[in-house]
Amino acid sequence: MYVLQMKRFALGPPPSRDSYLNMQRILAAAELTNADAIHPGYGFLSENSKFSAICAKHGIKFIGATPEQIDAMGDKANAKMTMKKAGVPTIPGSDGLLENVEHAKKVAKEMKYPVIIKATAGGGGKGMRIVWKEDEIVKAFENAQTEAGAAFGNDGLYMEKYIEEPRHIEIQIAGDQYGKACHLSERDCSIQRRHQKLLEETPSPFMTEKLREAMGDAAIKATLASNYEGVGTIEFLVDKHSDFYFMEMNTRIQVEHTITEEVINYDLIKEQIKIAAGVPISGKNHIPTMHAIECRINAEDPYNDFRPCPGKITVLHQPGGHGVRVDSHIYAGYTIPPYYDSMIAKLITIAQTREEAIQTMERALSEFVIEGIKTTIPSINN
Repeated sequence: MYVLQMKRFALGPPPSRDSYLNMQRILAAAELTNADAIHPGYGFLSENSKFSAICAKHGIKFIGATPEQIDAMGDKANAKMTMKKAGVPTIPGSDGLLENVEHAKKVAKEMKYPVIIKATAGGGGKGMRIVWKEDEIVKAFENAQTEAGAAFGNDGLYMEKYIEEPRHIEIQIAGDQYGKACHLSERDCSIQRRHQKLLEETPSPFMTEKLREAMGDAAIKATLASNYEGVGTIEFLVDKHSDFYFMEMNTRIQVEHTITEEVINYDLIKEQIKIAAGVPISGKNHIPTMHAIECRINAEDPYNDFRPCPGKITVLHQPGGHGVRVDSHIYAGYTIPPYYDSMIAKLITIAQTREEAIQTMERALSEFVIEGIKTTIPSINN
């Protein structure tokens, strides 16, 4: 018989630099509770190699990738070179980082416009600029460099060919401590705003059996090439001709892991913990047997350029019923603080077919009531 004890500790003041990003305070909480491991979630320190190393130094298991794996895949230019060596298709681009504006001009001319400049340590669309013609490149380079330096403390940039009419399809993977890896099929994350995902679904409506097999094989190659330990995601861009290219690897669990769990009956968080504990994976690839869609509900005003909308929730009614799942921490009377990401809920619907999942989502959105603040529900439901 197992007894689960729940304890809460105040890490510090609300700003994340004083709490969820403060490594010393998190480690202090772990020591006070005699914790064997730390699960970092999908934000804050989840892809911080320094924190992973500090946990190991203090005899606490970091439930995620090793410092070496995080560094190898966190630097996008280095990750791309690793994927090339492994035989994984990559987007045509610069050979390493851009030295300066003149170097950027030269690479863009050889590659032909449009191109995209990206921060090597980036994410969330920061430090990213699309350049359609040569007279735009100086301003784009300088702006991307400034933004990257401010956001990540690393202003390194690289360049890729801009893929027009792309689909953003990612493959969920798992790798254990014994050199074994498998994939758990795909998620389609093509519906985005400002490079931030809004809606995800699995399986992808664009997917074919042949393409899934090819992308799954490539994802496993990528996982093995990085000696990856844990649950992660290999992200690809797929063009209208079904040619796919490695984009990046996320060495953590992702927000949208929920829909994968629903269509293959697989607890990904449990799998993370098992892998961290040294349990080998089965090595079996998984194919969806259902269809699932996830909508991210953000505390933002869709009628005011999606401006963040912290404040107190006065009325809350969450949808329910068969095929509806809501992951959230909010309640009536809860005050949304201004310090963190604006996502306050994930609405997931599951059905036998895509059409039924869409119908269930439309019904669930119409029943989802949040008053006191503005949310993105009206913009999604339209």
